[in-house]
Amino acid sequence: DLIKIAPTWEGIPLEMIERIEVLKGPASALYGSDGVGGVVQVFTRKGRDGFHPYASLAAGSREYWRGAVGVQAGSGPLNWSLSLQREGERGINSTRPEVRPTSNYNPDVDPFRQDTFSGSAGYDLGNGWSVDGSLLHSDGVTHFDEGGLNIDRANAIRALVAQAGAKGRLLPGWQTELRLSQSRDTANALVARPANFSAFSTEQTQWSWLNTVETAAGALLLGLEDREQRVSSSQVFPVRSRSIRSAFAGLNGQSGAHSWQGNLRRDANTQFGDADTWFAGYGFRLTDAWRLHASRGTSFAAPSFNQLYFPGFGNPDLDAETSTSLEAGLAGRHGWGHWAVNAYRTDIDNLIANVRVDGNLSAAGVDEARIRGLELVVGSQLLGWQWNANYSLLDAQNRSRRTGSGGIAYYGKDLNRRPSQLFNLDLDRAFGAFSVGASLHAQDSAYDDLENQTELAGFATLDLRGEYRLSPEWRLQTRVANLLDADYQTAEGFNQPGQAVYLTVRYQAL
Repeated sequence: DLIKIAPTWEGIPLEMIERIEVLKGPASALYGSDGVGGVVQVFTRKGRDGFHPYASLAAGSREYWRGAVGVQAGSGPLNWSLSLQREGERGINSTRPEVRPTSNYNPDVDPFRQDTFSGSAGYDLGNGWSVDGSLLHSDGVTHFDEGGLNIDRANAIRALVAQAGAKGRLLPGWQTELRLSQSRDTANALVARPANFSAFSTEQTQWSWLNTVETAAGALLLGLEDREQRVSSSQVFPVRSRSIRSAFAGLNGQSGAHSWQGNLRRDANTQFGDADTWFAGYGFRLTDAWRLHASRGTSFAAPSFNQLYFPGFGNPDLDAETSTSLEAGLAGRHGWGHWAVNAYRTDIDNLIANVRVDGNLSAAGVDEARIRGLELVVGSQLLGWQWNANYSLLDAQNRSRRTGSGGIAYYGKDLNRRPSQLFNLDLDRAFGAFSVGASLHAQDSAYDDLENQTELAGFATLDLRGEYRLSPEWRLQTRVANLLDADYQTAEGFNQPGQAVYLTVRYQAL
């Protein structure tokens, strides 16, 4: 089942995920708001023929523990799945005293625990028609430091994602799908300063009608969507609901060495008006091994209710973020492996960013921004090792004519928290029943603020992993995260986990 509406990431345990797909580039013409730089699609486990139970038990550093059980099953026209997971960790001290001595620092550890349930069912009605439904629910408690020495905050965090739909073939070459989805996230303070006790809930209900029609020019996509977004809170929000009604069309096809994609979409937002987005892409296979592609498109993102109104953070003057992107690349697949080179540029108006004012973060709009990048990807096998690497160069520049704190001009400054260089390397090899692997991540320095006054140092982390297959069903796995115990920050004043070791016993029926 595809989770088509956005849940909180921490509410989706990895044990319940079947696969993750990443769509890079402007995607608002397909998915609407927020698809500025791409879309991450999460597919949870679903039923399959037979009876396939699975379970895992894990323990690790900082008193980490996790237990999960589930089953994927199916018989005849019916398939279903169920999964339960409980996990927790003692945690780390989330803030640094030398950076936040009076604002957020609290010399304690910040634990976390979460219980999660997921289930799905599908039924084949025959004649090409089927119905399905799924549910994902998580309930947890998270601790963090807030505003003042020795003040700890604990929030009860709950998330729910549910959906149901039907799909089938109306006519030869015409596939249709109707789906209803709902997501709800709540955060209720359990422990906090008296002035900061709050209850907060956001909810989105969405229905969609999607049609795919096969034509001589390719697959024609036609659809309608309706989304209702609501917020309820103990805080005062001037606007508590909005509606987005959307219509979209697309064409995706290929002929010989040529392939093409085009999309158009209109989103009518009751709070921010109409947004029209489009995408056009073309690919040409130069040889059996070489392929050239280019695309151009637009995207937009409407500010969330938190970014607009949350006390101490929100900015009611924010406007919708809009962008235009251009990308071109060349890729190859050969007997020795694969490679790709991609270059892109994105120009953004009203970029929604975080700024620090008097030590506190708040939402702000950057009038103009320009992001240029180059990405290199290569993968192969060498001496029995499977390896994949990617290297990115990024020039993310603020083009706003305004000035920030202290009268510092924004124009020409780097956009905050965007390193100019990134490198990733994965190595894996199997030795009979044993397999080992390593992942290296390195990134250049970046600025934490739009004024470029606070620099976050570059860093590198190295992770190791290993597995022993006791039998086709049983596996023993281990992982060492941040082997070299790198001390780094991705946001000023907040710690990242140090070295940690994890051991997992896993069972998966074939």
